[in-house]
Amino acid sequence: MILKPGREKSLLRQHPWVFSGAIAQVVGQPAPGATVRIETQAGRPLAWGAWSPQSQIAVRVWSFTPDTEIDRDWWRRQIHRAGQRRQPLARRSDVHAYRLIYGEADGLPGLIVDRYGEVLVLQLLSWGAEFWRETISEVLLECYPGVTIYERSDTDSRTKEGLPWRSGLIAGPAPPPLLCMQEYQAQFWVDIRQGHKTGFYLDQRENRQAIQRYCNYGTALNCFAYTGGFTVSLHRAGCTHITQIDSSESALALALKNIALNGIDAGAITTITGDVFQWLRRYRDQGMMFDHIILDPPKFADSQAQIPKASRGYKDINLWAMKLLKPGGFLVTFSCSGLVSADLFQKILAGAALDSGRTVHLVEPLGQPLDHGVNLHVPEGAYLKGWVCQVT
Repeated sequence: MILKPGREKSLLRQHPWVFSGAIAQVVGQPAPGATVRIETQAGRPLAWGAWSPQSQIAVRVWSFTPDTEIDRDWWRRQIHRAGQRRQPLARRSDVHAYRLIYGEADGLPGLIVDRYGEVLVLQLLSWGAEFWRETISEVLLECYPGVTIYERSDTDSRTKEGLPWRSGLIAGPAPPPLLCMQEYQAQFWVDIRQGHKTGFYLDQRENRQAIQRYCNYGTALNCFAYTGGFTVSLHRAGCTHITQIDSSESALALALKNIALNGIDAGAITTITGDVFQWLRRYRDQGMMFDHIILDPPKFADSQAQIPKASRGYKDINLWAMKLLKPGGFLVTFSCSGLVSADLFQKILAGAALDSGRTVHLVEPLGQPLDHGVNLHVPEGAYLKGWVCQVT
């Protein structure tokens, strides 16, 4: 794989993506997912990566060391290294679920592995990860004997690669329909077969703890509630009544099971299946007020072209939320759109605050936990950003 002149700069900074427009020549006819050597025009070897002919990201780098051999031993070392980095979580008896492998951040582009106790949920999101599917599964079983491996390669990322969706059992005993996992003082049922991502928003684990420092009294509104993670945290912190809203009836059904699992009185929870945008406007028109509001929406932007529309969506929900808060109340707001930068998100919040007529203070930034840590060479891995805001 020979690059066009001057297109090696990102590789020299150890960024692992080679875009199709940077390639001058493909040597031979490599199969999709096969390992190819990346060279400069002058023949200088730069890295080894996985060929993906249908993707805009044509090569994803495995190693920046030219004399490295990408083989089973290499995979064992990489997977072991990723596991070692999670030891602060793995050693805890009160945390059963965390991200074991986070793609590019762990030097394994296109590979996601989430651990739920003795069940590993695997996502192969690129041709390179797909090419090594059997080896990855075997090495995971060597590193974590006795686990179940369940695949959830059913995302839009595979469509962009030209790969079909696939899910199902790879190894070990079939998992039950719902897994019960411990997250600090709380417990949650997780549906790894049908749930969003691999079943649960593991990236919000530490944020569910952090909000309890602020949202610990009165009434709360949990928007885009999914299976009730923040609802349980709000109740544990001391909120007396929580309203949770989500568009998914099945997600909210599981949220109610999680409420019961944590011994929460059902009378302390109001559950609404509906559109958050519509309900925020309705509450505004009704003059409803809350002590705390959580906004944890799904990704609003999948492409650069969608950023303006996404920005309007983020501004709308935050503007309405600011209007619905009692003086001194807390707004906890997130964006998981990687294309919406932290700076842009803060500007959106500033615009919402101005239009709301309220004074809003940024109290604490929120982001990704240790198991979703961002490799400084791959800033695109920083997708989740949030703020605890106080509205007066």
